[in-house]
Amino acid sequence: MSTEGLSIPGISMGSAEAGAGRIRRSGPPGLFTALRRGVFAALRRPFATTVCVEVAVVALVVLDVWLVIPPKAPPYSIYLSAASCLAVVLRRRFPFLAMLAAVPGFLAGWAQLASMITLGMLATRRQLTWQTWVGAALVFTCRFLQWPLDEFAQLSWREHFLDGIYGVLVAGMPIAIALLLGARAEIAAKLHELAKSRDRERRLYADAIRAEERARLAREMHDVVSHQITLIAMQAGALQAQAKEGQALETAQVIRRLSTRTLEELRSLVSVLRSGAEEDGPRPGIGELDHLIRTADVPVQLTVEQLPDTLPSQVSAAAYRTVQECLTNVHKHAPGATATIRIQAGSGALDIEVENERAREAGETLPSGGHGLTGLAERARLLGGSFETSDTKDGGFRVRAHYPLDR
Repeated sequence: MSTEGLSIPGISMGSAEAGAGRIRRSGPPGLFTALRRGVFAALRRPFATTVCVEVAVVALVVLDVWLVIPPKAPPYSIYLSAASCLAVVLRRRFPFLAMLAAVPGFLAGWAQLASMITLGMLATRRQLTWQTWVGAALVFTCRFLQWPLDEFAQLSWREHFLDGIYGVLVAGMPIAIALLLGARAEIAAKLHELAKSRDRERRLYADAIRAEERARLAREMHDVVSHQITLIAMQAGALQAQAKEGQALETAQVIRRLSTRTLEELRSLVSVLRSGAEEDGPRPGIGELDHLIRTADVPVQLTVEQLPDTLPSQVSAAAYRTVQECLTNVHKHAPGATATIRIQAGSGALDIEVENERAREAGETLPSGGHGLTGLAERARLLGGSFETSDTKDGGFRVRAHYPLDR
């Protein structure tokens, strides 16, 4: 007996290629795995991510103060440093005020990192404005001066020069990083705008190509097809005038009526192609099936069940085109056969089934492009439905189409 596909709770069987009898036990994940998954799932939320970042930044600036503060530091320097650490929390909403609140803790305390972080956020939000320049000057002053001022006055010129260099680095580094981030965001926005511009250009180019193709099709249809149909209508009119009665007169009337209607639809379609409208021309609906069946020259048994009073125009047109194409195929490929048409609307969809018997007469071979059923399948797919064809047991042919009504 093959064990492939066998599943037992708590046990996973390996494949035959992995070795027979190889068993891997599976159980609940460990505590560390569950905790890691929970942390990652929480970090995917924007609010949780913001809270974690703020806690990490505050802990970092507090650790910076705690590592450098001397054991016998004045109480006011400790308070000012603590205020600078708390000012870091306000840097997103009030960057300039947060920077001003963090400066005293740097000048008379030990909160250097807090001042640099607030200055970096100020430069990120304001870029090179007067507020950024004021913040840079204050941070440079805090790094260059030493508190109390009497100790600053006792420093040598070398120490003043080194403090000035360090002041430039301390004040310039956050601004440089902020400008780099700003440039990166600006480049990303430019790239996004460029991508949108390229998409618009592609759409405009596609519209231009489509308009050109529409115009070409309209010219061909007007110059070739419309001309031929006009000649057919004229010849049918001449035949109708010559035939006084009988089958010839009826046939001439049918040919003239069909050619005239086809010419009207063709002209409407040419107008649509010329205008570039989204609609695909005149749409005969399901209400015109009676006229189509009477003029199809095919024996038809029609059954309609639960048809609503109104149908979407696209579904109604698709139903008409489906029956029209099926009757045309019966007339061409199965002359003399009876076509059975069943139309039913229910469960929010319109179902059409057309079935014909095998050919009973030897008909004339007519030209066929083989694109009619393909076009019906594409129409059904565009409307969210389905289209199926199959042979019957008695040698006939069956077509089923399903069109949703809620689209």
